Amino acid sequence: MASSHVNALQSKHAGLEAQIAAEMSRPAPDETALRELKRKKLRIKEAIAAQ
Repeated sequence: MASSHVNALQSKHAGLEAQIAAEMSRPAPDETALRELKRKKLRIKEAIAAQ
């Protein structure tokens, strides 16, 4: 069960990475949105490490 949970977290982490990359590629990235996406990504990374 923990393995499927970790897989789900890794999938979310990858999705956030893609969203961050897309936002950063824009001519004028939204810094507030980037900050929030990076915070979410960090929380997920910490959750993965805690497993």
